[in-house]
Amino acid sequence: MSHPPSPRISLRKKPQQERSNELMAAILEAAVQVLTKEGAQRFTTARVAERAGVSVGSLYQYFPNKAAILFRLQSDEWQQTAEMLRRILEDTSKPPLERLIALVHAFIRSECEEAAIRGALHDAAPLYRDAPEAQEARASGEGILETFMQEALPQVPEPTRAVAAELIATTLTSVGKQFSESPRTDAEIKAYAGALADMVCAYLERIRQR
Repeated sequence: MSHPPSPRISLRKKPQQERSNELMAAILEAAVQVLTKEGAQRFTTARVAERAGVSVGSLYQYFPNKAAILFRLQSDEWQQTAEMLRRILEDTSKPPLERLIALVHAFIRSECEEAAIRGALHDAAPLYRDAPEAQEARASGEGILETFMQEALPQVPEPTRAVAAELIATTLTSVGKQFSESPRTDAEIKAYAGALADMVCAYLERIRQR
């Protein structure tokens, strides 16, 4: 049984001039506003164009369809998360566990601050998740945590380190999503992230001592 082809989600063309970059930025900002206000089900290129103050034709110069816009928002979010991981975990001026604590706090806070857009993008994922571009974008952050584990657990066998990296990544993603589904105060975020960081660090210390 054949499957329908994935929608095209690549840009039609990349902006080359400052004016084009400004137009792209306006479209993406409008897309965020429409997505968070209307939700994935009511997200359309016409609504985005209207919010951005441009014609639908101008929007189609860059994005072939709404899936392409949504994918761009999602890929930007994936890239930002990967950059956050890299910036914190590759800071060798701090000991490994201190970096891990900083990562947990930064990740949970980010999840709470961007809960609306991330929830909407999750709902829209079926529109682009099977496209090759999406698979490539998701891979942008792969390997960062595994590399960190080599430094944090140098005497631990590689298979154990791989399991630890996967478990921590899955825990952060799942717990962060669930925690951010309700509005949280700054004190709640700090307390929750602190408790989660303690659990993760205790887990690594236990692996070290085996």
